[in-house]
Amino acid sequence: MTSRRIGRRSFLAMAAASCAAVAGSRRACAAAAPRPTIGIQTYSLRGYPVAEALRHAKDLGFTHVEVYPGMFPITDDVAAIAAQRKLADDLGLVLSAHSVNRFTKDADANRKVFAYAKALGVPTLGADPDPDSFASLDDLVKEFDIKIAIHNHGPRHRYNKVVDVLRAIEGRDLRIGALADLGHFIRSGEQPVDVIRALKGRLYGIHLKDFAEMQDKTKGVILGQGHIDVPAVFAALAQVGFPADAALSIEYEENEKNPLADIRECLRIARESAAKA
Repeated sequence: MTSRRIGRRSFLAMAAASCAAVAGSRRACAAAAPRPTIGIQTYSLRGYPVAEALRHAKDLGFTHVEVYPGMFPITDDVAAIAAQRKLADDLGLVLSAHSVNRFTKDADANRKVFAYAKALGVPTLGADPDPDSFASLDDLVKEFDIKIAIHNHGPRHRYNKVVDVLRAIEGRDLRIGALADLGHFIRSGEQPVDVIRALKGRLYGIHLKDFAEMQDKTKGVILGQGHIDVPAVFAALAQVGFPADAALSIEYEENEKNPLADIRECLRIARESAAKA
């Protein structure tokens, strides 16, 4: 009788310890899961020459930059591409994406963009693809193993609502997904958290941008001072498993000649929100 009670107690203790170990392991795994790094879309620094803009990005505390064609023009000149790459490498900056690029039914022209991206070393191309470009893009994402991320641009743009993006990528290679500009989705009357959830599994980039008004003509503001619930955005990104290597870029378009203080504040708010997610 006594031995049976001891055996049962031992079993219960072992079971409790096992459950605790499993729960602890799950918490540890969750804590260890890599989080995406908050970077910057260099269009935010367009008022500076490219080398100075990248230096500002570094000094502000960014390690990842999403470059745009105005600073890193597409070329097949090997030396020019190497020089572009060196600008980032010398500062220890990771190139998270190159955005935004137009794609058409011209497969050869599309291929040049992919070849450039491969040589530059970016994993994702932000895109505004024509509807008749997708057959070409399906082939190119397979060949180059580079993602296409469709960028929305607000009212009257062909990728206005999240459903427009979902329709475009339906049935396409999984490397064709979305670069969700949350500010422009606000202009389109969409809720950023709903957008993130709808694009789960095909979300390869985010532009963290906020606007003061939900209408066609809007004024950009520091994150959280407009219509974006920044903590809710980061919670949603964690819930959908936003890839750690995807481009998560602050984009601030105001004060072109002197945006540094505002960008620094955007970064502070984003980091505080990310830490709570």
